[in-house]
Amino acid sequence: MTVQKVVELVGESPNGWKDAIEQAVVKASETIHNINGVEIKNLSAVVRDGKVAGYKADLHLSFKVDGS
Repeated sequence: MTVQKVVELVGESPNGWKDAIEQAVVKASETIHNINGVEIKNLSAVVRDGKVAGYKADLHLSFKVDGS
């Protein structure tokens, strides 16, 4: 039997949503092992002075629980 765990993360980047997602996964992989999926829940942007200044990606990250 395999057990999966899901955690919610928010990635941020000034360079776009793809980079925000990739940075969140890379950072999470430093402490979470066996990552096998990501589901994008929401994309948003920060606006300053009438311009997009940052991108945010809310995501669910799934990984296999050790020993399962």
